[in-house]
Amino acid sequence: MVGIKGVYQTKFGELWDKSLMGLMLEAGEGAINNAKIERKKIDLILVANMLGGVLEGQNHLGALAGELLGLKNTPAFRVEAACASGGVAINQAAMAIKAGQAKNVLVIGAEKMTDKSNGEVALALMGAASEAERLAGLTFVGLYALMARVYFEKFKANKDDLAYVAIKNHKHASLNPKAQFPFPVLLETVLKSSCVASPLHLFDCSPITDGAAGAVISGEDGKENKIKLAASQIATDSINLTERESLVELKATKIAGQKAYQEAGIKPEEIDLAEVHDCFSIAEIMAVEDLGFCQKGEGFKRIKAGDFDLGGRLPVNLSGGLKACGHPVGATGVKQLVEIVTQLRGEAEKRQVKNCRIGLTHNVGGSGATAVVNILKKL
Repeated sequence: MVGIKGVYQTKFGELWDKSLMGLMLEAGEGAINNAKIERKKIDLILVANMLGGVLEGQNHLGALAGELLGLKNTPAFRVEAACASGGVAINQAAMAIKAGQAKNVLVIGAEKMTDKSNGEVALALMGAASEAERLAGLTFVGLYALMARVYFEKFKANKDDLAYVAIKNHKHASLNPKAQFPFPVLLETVLKSSCVASPLHLFDCSPITDGAAGAVISGEDGKENKIKLAASQIATDSINLTERESLVELKATKIAGQKAYQEAGIKPEEIDLAEVHDCFSIAEIMAVEDLGFCQKGEGFKRIKAGDFDLGGRLPVNLSGGLKACGHPVGATGVKQLVEIVTQLRGEAEKRQVKNCRIGLTHNVGGSGATAVVNILKKL
């Protein structure tokens, strides 16, 4: 069995007094302490990070994490899969345990982004896009805006429908002290925010964020292993949007989700709560459809109806999601795991889902070229 022994998340936001090394150290120490495990029992360290080399001038983060944590002789390396780096690192930890190469794996997701200008960060993030898209002058908000336009045309949605994603996720973030933007917003606020790439406004977009999260993933039996990683699946698609079969879905999400449900032996309707990759509001709408939580073309209606609110049929993004909790890209997939484990333990306080037993995380790289779905069960 692959289980989760310990988890930890730093505060997300504009952390001027924190360095990338400091964030990695805090998340690693926090996860180890939460797991109540002896440091020497960690036999593999995986650091999920996308932009360390470009923004920080430091790529060798695995060995650096080992040194910071007093584990410099422990095997360690960096995992990179764009914004899906955290989810992929969790998958790689599970694979190492199943292969008998490790018993206890420390996964750290970390990113330091706010020390650079918005232009520098946007350019760095486009390293996850195709060369053709970069040469065309596109950024990720532009790419997702194109998907939103196609979705609007096919399913008769509009900007008001998009806005309810931000409203829901800010409402959830207001209950999360670790969130970057822990406050609710009104429909008028979302619609009157600056238009970034039509039809996406500022409040349809996840922010630039500093932060880190950590998890101790273990193959050892014990009373601490009350949360099982029941499934972990990765799928990929073309990087370039022009090569996709459809622009109103992410095929990688559908494939990874279907494989994860099969591995866990469950159906989508058995999921009690989920953290999905809402880098832009249209991304969450497509995600709840692609993961089978509702029919294609019905996501925006179900979000507006409150199906995915706290207290709704299937609460989604109780952390606040990428939109309001923040999106330190390499850390996001690990943060999603932290939120689900916290919920399954019954430790989420004001945003706690009652009697939850099965949770799902969905982490995407780029505009959907990589998707990771992890399913967790409370034993």
